[in-house]
Amino acid sequence: MTAQSSCRTLSLCGADPDMSLPLLCLFLLLQSLFTLGEMNHQSCFDYLKPSTYMKADIILGAFVPIYITIEGFNKSYIFFEIKPDIFDNFAESWKNYQYLLAFYFAIEEINKDVHLLPNVTLGFHLYNAFNSHRRTLEGPLMWLSGRSEFIPNYKCKTQHNALGIIAGTRPEFSAAIGTLLELYKVPQVTYGTFDSVLSEKDTFPSLYQMSPKDTALTQGVTSLLLHFGWKWVGLIVSDDLKGKEFLSDLKAEMVSKDICVAYTEKFQAKWHYQITFEVGLMNLIQHTQANVHVFYGDTDDLGLFFMKIKFMKARRKVWIMAKSHLVYLESAFNKLNDLMDLLEGSFSFSKKRDIPGFNHFLEGLTPSQYPGELYFNKFWIDTFYCSPPPVLCKIHKPCPLNISLKTKQGKNMMVTSEPSFSIWNAVYAVAHTLHKMLLRTTEMGSHEDTNHERLLPWQLHPFLRKIQFTNAAGDQICFDENKNHVEKYDIQNFMGHTNHYSFLVKVGEFVSRSPQDQGFFINEVMIKWPSNFNQTPQSVCTQSCGPGFWKILEDERPICCFSCVLCPESYISNETDQQECIPCPLQEYSNSERNICLPKSVTFLSFEDSLGMALSCTALCFSVSTAVVLGIFLKHQDSPIVKANNRILSFILLISLLLCFLCSFLFIGHPSAASCILQQIAFALVFTLALSTVLAKTITVILAFRALKPGRTMRRLLVSGIHNFVIPICVLIQFILLGVWLGTSPPYIEADAHSEQSHIIILCNKGSLTAFYCVLGYLGILALGSFTLAFLARNLPDTFNEAKFLTFSMLVFCSVWVTFLPVYHSTKDKAMVAVEVFSILTSSAGLLGCIFFTKCYIILVKPDENSLKYFKNKTQSRKN
Repeated sequence: MTAQSSCRTLSLCGADPDMSLPLLCLFLLLQSLFTLGEMNHQSCFDYLKPSTYMKADIILGAFVPIYITIEGFNKSYIFFEIKPDIFDNFAESWKNYQYLLAFYFAIEEINKDVHLLPNVTLGFHLYNAFNSHRRTLEGPLMWLSGRSEFIPNYKCKTQHNALGIIAGTRPEFSAAIGTLLELYKVPQVTYGTFDSVLSEKDTFPSLYQMSPKDTALTQGVTSLLLHFGWKWVGLIVSDDLKGKEFLSDLKAEMVSKDICVAYTEKFQAKWHYQITFEVGLMNLIQHTQANVHVFYGDTDDLGLFFMKIKFMKARRKVWIMAKSHLVYLESAFNKLNDLMDLLEGSFSFSKKRDIPGFNHFLEGLTPSQYPGELYFNKFWIDTFYCSPPPVLCKIHKPCPLNISLKTKQGKNMMVTSEPSFSIWNAVYAVAHTLHKMLLRTTEMGSHEDTNHERLLPWQLHPFLRKIQFTNAAGDQICFDENKNHVEKYDIQNFMGHTNHYSFLVKVGEFVSRSPQDQGFFINEVMIKWPSNFNQTPQSVCTQSCGPGFWKILEDERPICCFSCVLCPESYISNETDQQECIPCPLQEYSNSERNICLPKSVTFLSFEDSLGMALSCTALCFSVSTAVVLGIFLKHQDSPIVKANNRILSFILLISLLLCFLCSFLFIGHPSAASCILQQIAFALVFTLALSTVLAKTITVILAFRALKPGRTMRRLLVSGIHNFVIPICVLIQFILLGVWLGTSPPYIEADAHSEQSHIIILCNKGSLTAFYCVLGYLGILALGSFTLAFLARNLPDTFNEAKFLTFSMLVFCSVWVTFLPVYHSTKDKAMVAVEVFSILTSSAGLLGCIFFTKCYIILVKPDENSLKYFKNKTQSRKN
């Protein structure tokens, strides 16, 4: 507004023209004060510039991610003709400011050291390292041009070019600027975690990784999973180079330990809201059995991810934070109670490093420590909400003189993170390299040749590759990725929150010196699990197969998904999740639970068994009965009924039947080598004697009746006594068969451990089954011959004709032994012996009862029928 317009305005208002000039001056004064206030307010943001510079003899370039970009879906396009605004969609990441302070600390220590780089000062040119791919080269291009415009190969300012670059918390950033730096042969020393892609010297010959190659993190996570038996695990990792490498290493380690991946989710390693909103949510909902999830990402990624899944609070999970430098997780979630509740009972792997003197350096920081450092001033404003002395800002009060990082807002700066330790080592590695290079230059030429301005970046490479030194913490520093080193991780447990304050408690540690030398310790008593778990959570696809069961893998499913099947008889499994059952020794058997082997008891058909006792009593009764019958026949041997049936053969038959009953006792009791042989010999001989006697009696009856008819042949056979040779001939044939049997394959003792699960059965093996069936077959031939002859002579007219009784007895005998064969083969163990004994007793009893019962009945009950008078009367009546 001009003076004339002001006066015109005043006149319109009715003001006196004479008073217009003083009023105009007052108005302009107020307007200038207002403009000055706006300038003072604007000066609060004047320090938002892209770089910080410290002049010195030798300059190092440094890229630290202080500001991160926040890009949504509307930033998916890029106009290359328009320079991106440095203040467009950015947010401060002050948790990374410790990296910059560690860098300052290393520079100041080196400049104070009279032995390292003497008479040479080390300075820096600092730029922000954006996390956005579209702004990755923004800082390097500014560094190359020396101004705020992107003019490569044009040096505007007079400061020295940097001899080396310290960069790289993210491997993508190091890889992107590595191609650009390679054009100038500028060495790049990264302070992020080791990445295998960056170690390819053919692609990145000028890149050196300060952090050693470390596989201990995946081994530590796997050890934790194995300790609690978590076999069904979800993986959520950042979709970047390091995340892909971690995912590959962890999967390989899990496969080697039979741990299955329930699902894998990748999220963008920068703040793309539209993408991050949906990551992992469906898998978390679907995989309800996966109660454990491994998360690999930065604190910012973790916070944003948990904001999207906080609706799952009713189904809390156990989270394992695998990123080793989440030391600011506690402060990041301090104000987010919902997120703290979700993390309750979870674990974090952290690697804390101590830089000697660094905490003292941090404690000594004041708001006026670095007046020209733009990030430093902004840090104090955003952290403590006060203005440092150099900054004129009326929206914040001036910072108190006694303020320090020990206060609540800045206390997490006192915890040294792994990248801070690496950036400290990186600066010292370059400093030692410069020291060796300057010594070599001094030895080879005059003092004038050591002008620092003549040093070129490519000259550092031969020294950097071979640099080795011991830092103040006592660690051996070099760029050999295969060097064995000790990695130690603290395992921390999220204890929830008390009075809106979350805290992490160390509950264990994992130490790895080599893949073969590892140590894992955890104190389960100190662990607090999520509130929805009453005990240690389970995370398995299928519940473990307990002892007694073995797991059967299912086709086209992971090895963690299986079926549990009870072990078969005589097999056990005494451990959890056995893939096959273990057979018990022959002398043992499995219990009903199939988890232990019990010794088998020795059993046989003994006299104490109920079956053995019953057979013994039966055999004894029949033996007594046979002896009684024999006594009756001896007492009444002169009676007609005894004499008419050839009493000599009757006595032989009764004696053989008595021996048949008694031989059954050889089959009962503990078998021995002698009893096994004797029982078969006795059985065969006595039954051969009995059957041959029956055959002789039948032949005698036939010859006797045929001799009464006209004809001399039958009479001569009867007179010659040919029937008396039947018994010796039959017995002799059986002797020959038994001799062949015993000479080729005699019976022997056998321990049968398979027929019964819990017993070892001692029995007699027949030896040669062919010989045994030959013996039985011969007995069958005798029985069949006797039956045939008796059947033909059944109708011969005679009062005391016993052909009918012989026929029936042979019918019973044949029926018993024909039945014996299938029954014998269908039984096993000692039941086979019982069947054989039963057949012996039954067939013998059949012969005894059918042949001698009626005779004894007549002798004892009806003695009048046992006389010659009764015989003559009956014969006379038959003739009439």
